[in-house]
Amino acid sequence: MAIAVNATKESLAVAYTNLGAWISLHTADPGTTGTSEATGGSPAYARKQTTWTAGSSDGVVTGSQVTFDVPAATYAYVGLWSASTGGTFIDKVAITSTTMSAQGQILVTPTFTQS
Repeated sequence: MAIAVNATKESLAVAYTNLGAWISLHTADPGTTGTSEATGGSPAYARKQTTWTAGSSDGVVTGSQVTFDVPAATYAYVGLWSASTGGTFIDKVAITSTTMSAQGQILVTPTFTQS
């Protein structure tokens, strides 16, 4: 059932953002543990920290845009973590598959919507 009260949606969305702020890129479905995370490159790939908004009382929170340095590969998922390395894998989302033929950058603006 969908949540009808906006204040409840907002509270749940904020609780979600409190779980983690580290964004990752993945070359395949990371499953429930965060596998297939990008590696390598020069400059080297690393998770990036986002800053979540306070929301707008409608259950939608948006993080600040992050820029990943990535080696040549195809990237298909974004993940959410509790730490810059290691940590707890929180969630994943499929993205439009992006193929890099050489070292480059991918920009991601994370958004979460509680319905």
